[in-house]
Amino acid sequence: MPAGASDWHAALREAARRFAEQEIAPLAAELDETEQYPAELYRRLAEAGLFGISVPEALGGAGADVLAYALVMEELSRGYASVADQVGLVELLGTLLTQHGTPAQQDRYLRPLLKAERRCAYALTEAEAGSDLAGLRTRARRTDEGWVLDGAKLWIHNAPVAHFAAVLARTDPEAGHRGMSIFLVELDRPGVTRDRKEHKMGQRASQVGGLRFENVRLPAEALLGQEGRGFHMMMSVLDKGRVGIAALAVGILQAALEDSIGYAKQRRQFGQAIGEFQAVQWMLADMAKDAHAARLMVQHAAQRLDRGERATMEASMAKCFASDAAVARTADAVQIHGGSGYIRGVRVERLYRDAKITQIYEGTNQIQRMIMARGLLA
Repeated sequence: MPAGASDWHAALREAARRFAEQEIAPLAAELDETEQYPAELYRRLAEAGLFGISVPEALGGAGADVLAYALVMEELSRGYASVADQVGLVELLGTLLTQHGTPAQQDRYLRPLLKAERRCAYALTEAEAGSDLAGLRTRARRTDEGWVLDGAKLWIHNAPVAHFAAVLARTDPEAGHRGMSIFLVELDRPGVTRDRKEHKMGQRASQVGGLRFENVRLPAEALLGQEGRGFHMMMSVLDKGRVGIAALAVGILQAALEDSIGYAKQRRQFGQAIGEFQAVQWMLADMAKDAHAARLMVQHAAQRLDRGERATMEASMAKCFASDAAVARTADAVQIHGGSGYIRGVRVERLYRDAKITQIYEGTNQIQRMIMARGLLA
């Protein structure tokens, strides 16, 4: 456990580890194969208090801190990264609703979300607005009754299964970042359609698809927070989001390391265990080194956030390093497993596929390097 962590942190981490080993890991291969949304698993996860880690207890969360969130994300990801990814999505929406939602919005969206009674989506990305949100085209126009929403989103987590979405849209096309707002949109409203579900390389049980909005009429109370503050609200939770994805990447890497150590001890070639060969030993050493370094970076960034300090540089470093390490070292895990590591059904093959997206979502690693460089040169 990191310095400054409490016995409570240790107990929460152990609870998340037990849940991952007993509830998630036995289902991971099937979920990867079928790409199904595991609603019952998420219900049990919510009952265990692992949704909304840092949401106040008064609103239905665990009332913990960002360090606790990072510890839970790592442990759940050891079981299956798609499940940890869902926890991260709930944490992101939960934080926005906690900080900016009205009591009525919290009752309607946040509380049932944390009980796994409702499913959420966070709809930012568009065809020309991924890393560059200046290209955002979805528009919300004010009317006497509220708002009218038009636009399209793609690659949205939970879009095929969500009940509601937090949608970033332009409310003032001339105001740049200051002209964006977030709306809470029920996805059964007239004018909302779902595009096809995408079939992904990895994290296949994490549902992804597109959403279209055509003359969707929203009440005034659909606006989350202040008009024109949507971009800034989104940015306010980005560092926590990147810490969560970095922790998820560490969990993938740790699982790959554990499987590789076990395989290196039992697989024999040339009359001895392959773990006796220096080539394999060095790969294991590099895996352990990177897992340890990434974990420390994640925990350092989380603790800065918990102290109320700015952690943009540290969160970007952690996300970039951990995801790069997860991709590189799961490749080593496949190599250590040899031919069997390339076979579907062997866990390291899935871990290799699951790792890749961590370099892309929550800001590509090229964007993370831009953030770091700007911080260094500022």
